[in-house]
Amino acid sequence: MTTIPATSSFALYKRVLGYLRPYWKVFLVSLLSMSIAAATEPAFARLMKPLIDGGFVNKDGSSLIWAPLAIVGLFLVRGLTSYINEYSTSWLTGHLVQTLREEMFAKLVRLPVNYYDDHPSGRLLSRIAFDVNLVTEAGFNVITVTVKDGITIIGLLGLLFYTDWQLTLICLAVLPVVSLCVRVVSKRLRGLSRQNQQNIAQLTQVLGETIDCHRVVKVYGGEGYEAQRFQRTAEAIRHNGVKQSATSSANTGVTQLFIACALAAILYFAALRAHSGSFTAGDFMSFLTAMLMLFAPVKRITSISQSLQKGLAAAESVFGFLDEQGEPDNGTRRLQGTRGELLFDNVQFSYPAAERPALQDICFAVKPGETVALVGSSGSGKTTLVSLIPRFYEPSAGRILLDGIPLTDITLASLRQHIALVSQDVVLFNDSVAANIAYGRIGEVSREQVVEAARAANALEFIEAMPQGFDTLIGENGVRLSGGQRQRLAIARALLKNAPILILDEATSALDTQSERLVQAALENLMQNRTTLVIAHRLSTIEHADRIVVMHQGRIAEVGNHAALIAQDGLYANLHRLQFKEPAHD
Repeated sequence: MTTIPATSSFALYKRVLGYLRPYWKVFLVSLLSMSIAAATEPAFARLMKPLIDGGFVNKDGSSLIWAPLAIVGLFLVRGLTSYINEYSTSWLTGHLVQTLREEMFAKLVRLPVNYYDDHPSGRLLSRIAFDVNLVTEAGFNVITVTVKDGITIIGLLGLLFYTDWQLTLICLAVLPVVSLCVRVVSKRLRGLSRQNQQNIAQLTQVLGETIDCHRVVKVYGGEGYEAQRFQRTAEAIRHNGVKQSATSSANTGVTQLFIACALAAILYFAALRAHSGSFTAGDFMSFLTAMLMLFAPVKRITSISQSLQKGLAAAESVFGFLDEQGEPDNGTRRLQGTRGELLFDNVQFSYPAAERPALQDICFAVKPGETVALVGSSGSGKTTLVSLIPRFYEPSAGRILLDGIPLTDITLASLRQHIALVSQDVVLFNDSVAANIAYGRIGEVSREQVVEAARAANALEFIEAMPQGFDTLIGENGVRLSGGQRQRLAIARALLKNAPILILDEATSALDTQSERLVQAALENLMQNRTTLVIAHRLSTIEHADRIVVMHQGRIAEVGNHAALIAQDGLYANLHRLQFKEPAHD
């Protein structure tokens, strides 16, 4: 997988900030408000000098009036600017998360099929659901702390220098040590953050599989095994969290120790100066207040490394995903219509790391409106072959032509617009019956067209018997429907699409006899006047196909109609005997 190198933190940060460009005015307001809020802290420390020297030492009554009022005004300004900063930052964070999620989802639906084959769904879900939120740690929380506390530290250091530069130098002596601690800890935290993202992805994967396969888990008594898988992953997340907290806490503790040593030295020398008379009580109070106020922002600045490394590790994951190559779509031709003539010209295909090619030397043509059945044992390459037609995969060699046009010359959207697919594993959405039938054409077709498609698919009777008819929610992947009902909804969806090329991938293999009869009748309606490729497990369903292509170990072994292949007494005849228990020919 393509990822941005861990060392390119600046490049990651620059890319995150690039998403703020459309909202630069709001970002400017946020920076301005947090800067004003930060400036109030050194101003408050400075007010200690006139308050102490004027009000308590010199007994100046006016100082006792205006100094407290100035403090109230200062905190009024601070409260208002802090509110503006928090609101604008939250607004920007929301837009950043939304934009990244939308971009990631747009990338998700355009990734090639082999990407889904190679990457667990849990990792994909965790990237979009969790990693994006962590990017905001690098995007805004770090900016807020860095800018606000940075200005506070600079202002307080300026006040300290103004009050007594010699004492301030003692403060600066600890900075190199603090910087070294931050650098060492940052590297450690980045690695822990990456590992934590992998652990969360694994946790999501276990959850998803347990939910999707809950029936299998129950019937095979897998509750204990799944609980152990979940426990191991949850424990790994807990260990990682403890390591991150321990690392961050150790960094903060060491930093605070050095600052405390510097503070003790400053107090000692300040007391000597006050004793000699060169340091007033107001100076001392102002210096001490600034020193104490400096402690908190320095602590936050040194602790921000954990959030920063989490955010940058998440940004690596998010941008690595966004940089993945989508499906190759270099075609320029858009089909206005098609006759449905297909030609497989010496097609070959190999899966990555496979021991042998899945398809070899595939050469045959399908005439417009012809029904061609593909049969053969499991692993013979039938599903792989039909997957090349909508370009779910690209041939390793050879080419496929539609009406004499190479598929690679046609845009993906235009090509797939002319193809309908009905498979054994029906995919339905947790939506209404009508929405599932009209999927891909919602808003383009009328309710009457949806009803007509359902009627042609022999689905109208059971749909009208449902509580809300076509508006009934069918549950996740049609869980409230039987296998035959789900299959007929898929056929209605294909009928409504009205594509000239139809692919049927073992569409009746998992059905009982009654359901198969209804589905088969619906399929016959669907196949009329369409170029159809049928993958069949039950040979009885394809006996009337125009041609039958028998495949064996990725090659075409036999071609002919049912009668000719039975008479040939080859692979097809043998498969037929196995299914129907026929005696062998003499």
